[in-house]
Amino acid sequence: MLSVVIPTFNEGKNIRNLVTQIDDALKGIDYEILFVDDSKDNTPEIIMEVAKDYPQIRMEHRTNESGLATAVLKGFRLAKGDYMACMDADLQHPPIVLKYMYKAMEAGADFCIPSRLIPGGDDGGLNWYRKFVSGTARKIGQFMLPCLRKITDPTSGLFMFRREVIENADLQPIGWKIMVEVLAMGTYSKVTEIPYKFQQRTEGESKLSGKVTMEYLKQLVNLRKRYNKANKYTVETWSTERMMQGE
Repeated sequence: MLSVVIPTFNEGKNIRNLVTQIDDALKGIDYEILFVDDSKDNTPEIIMEVAKDYPQIRMEHRTNESGLATAVLKGFRLAKGDYMACMDADLQHPPIVLKYMYKAMEAGADFCIPSRLIPGGDDGGLNWYRKFVSGTARKIGQFMLPCLRKITDPTSGLFMFRREVIENADLQPIGWKIMVEVLAMGTYSKVTEIPYKFQQRTEGESKLSGKVTMEYLKQLVNLRKRYNKANKYTVETWSTERMMQGE
């Protein structure tokens, strides 16, 4: 089974469209969608309404906790799947990519990371400021953590991995960059990167803030002291043609 973990905060307008696209992308695949919701609006009610049509949906609504990284970690703990994926609820991560991530996992990857920065990928869904912030965060992360240097897009929030990757990992996430935490602390030997095109946000508002930036820097300092230095891995990069093979 594949568990798709989606943290939500006031993303009600996107939920039905998101779930419909995920269901279309994962036809023939045993999956569940696990929403971990910190919303202050009617998003939980919308999720449960959509769940009437999609029994694959589960929801954990948190009232005494907040934060994307801890929400995702909660989702991983509750997930039933052999493979676990994380994606945003705002549709900037196109759900169709889940199909190709699953294909990479079935081909032997321990970790699949869609990348905007390899041939076939595109970060056109970001404005110039967001591109600058994203690029700076990526470079700082790769400078401070050698374990990120082989990955072209290590600060993304879209990824999939085998459950075993985090079974013995000491995950202490803060802020938003949960994949950085998993890459630094997990155990895996093969990473597959596939191209994807980051989409424009159509509903809701970006959560980027100065606080998010400071939390990321604090996370990097913490991880530099304790990342899994023994972990060694190789990276395989799929072309668009390889990704689409067999369709």
